[in-house]
Amino acid sequence: MRKFLQNLTVRQIVLSTVTFVCLLLWCGLTIFSIRCKRGLEDQNAAGRWSPEGDAAQVSCFFTESTQIDKNTIMSFEQKLDSVLQEASVTAPSQSARLWADAYSGQGTVTLVNGRTSLEAQATGVGGDFFLFHPVRLLNGSYFSGNDLMHDRLIIDEDAAWQLFGSNDVTGMQVMIEGVPHYISGVIQRADGRLNEASGLDKTMIYLSFESLEAYGETQGINCYETVMPDPVSGFAYSKIKENFGIDENGMWVVENSARYGLKPLFTVITEFGTRSMNARAIRYPY
Repeated sequence: MRKFLQNLTVRQIVLSTVTFVCLLLWCGLTIFSIRCKRGLEDQNAAGRWSPEGDAAQVSCFFTESTQIDKNTIMSFEQKLDSVLQEASVTAPSQSARLWADAYSGQGTVTLVNGRTSLEAQATGVGGDFFLFHPVRLLNGSYFSGNDLMHDRLIIDEDAAWQLFGSNDVTGMQVMIEGVPHYISGVIQRADGRLNEASGLDKTMIYLSFESLEAYGETQGINCYETVMPDPVSGFAYSKIKENFGIDENGMWVVENSARYGLKPLFTVITEFGTRSMNARAIRYPY
């Protein structure tokens, strides 16, 4: 070994060192990206839906001029059933669901409890929103946007203290434009530099999109999400893009479950100069 090292030229030593350092960096970045992905619960609905890895999570973001309503969502859901049936994709059992979806829009709403009034940022939700976004509950439970009644909401701990002087308020009533709504749960507010930069350090509540549209202020639905079978890589992404009925100028489609693989991350590096450019007037949720 000593003789071998003595016969190495300076050039060979430098190249070997650079190669070794690059290998260490590659391993480190790979481990870092995997850990980061696992920490992004909003991006891992496919893994929770199917641990076997045969599902994909896909998100659709709409431009300001694209008018999306509940009827648009229902029409697409019917198409999705037909597409999966034509592709002979079936659920693992009769009691299991083949896919799940959710939609949401942002706005503001005013909550009133007696003489106390609170105007807060609000996310109006439909479908299985909390399957995709499992916000951390301090107490209480999630609600479904598919519930027959649209009178439940989730508030953060700051809103709970402002309205009630406590965060143990599950089941309590608040009024929105004179209409009673009931606290389904209380969540812990996100903190940290990134959450602060994205506006998550402000009071936030979640309620049905129907209530937000009727009693608050909103610009409409700006996000649709689904988790569904992906028997062949890219199947879910392509079927949603082809069948939603909106061209690419009005909608931006992202396959969340494939965003943080090595190939997509490498693409981000090669497109560094243009990756932050966007010609579409997308109203991204937080």
